[in-house]
Amino acid sequence: MKVLVACEFSGIVRDAFRSLGHDAWSCDLLPTERPGPHLCTDVLDVLDDGWDLMVAHPPCTHLAVSGARWFKGKETEQAQALAFVSALLDAPIPRIAVENPVSIISTRIRKPDQIVQPWQFGEDAAKTTCWWLKGLPLLTPTSILLRARYANQTPSGQNKLGPSPHRWRDRSRTYQGMADAMAEQWGR
Repeated sequence: MKVLVACEFSGIVRDAFRSLGHDAWSCDLLPTERPGPHLCTDVLDVLDDGWDLMVAHPPCTHLAVSGARWFKGKETEQAQALAFVSALLDAPIPRIAVENPVSIISTRIRKPDQIVQPWQFGEDAAKTTCWWLKGLPLLTPTSILLRARYANQTPSGQNKLGPSPHRWRDRSRTYQGMADAMAEQWGR
């Protein structure tokens, strides 16, 4: 299967699909962190290249409700971000999964098909992850790991990554357990 992993610089999801024999490519404006097939370009320029499946991780900076206190004055950026998400969802690819945290996509485009957590896939982490799907089944949890508090959380339940220039990058990486589940379940 020819798989496009859009807006992924880490290579985690790409490599999960490649490990199962798929012709998987990551695509991002940033170079990849891991060696492997990577298109360092705007994903909109490659959507017509005959992909069988796309897993997309569009930037959440102007979409996530966790940043709602900064929404005022960002109407232009939000409109552009929503147009980008719509372009991904409408791409001429038979199977599409678009991932984002809880965001305005739910009210401006449509509600997600599924909401999952990394701890449902064996990860010691909480990170609400929404999926908008086309032509794909819901992800089935693979290894539920219940904790009172997960390793990535403060005592109050917030993400414990402090402010830094790379916080956005570190928070955007897909957990391996979830990447493996995508490859195993959507790569069939």
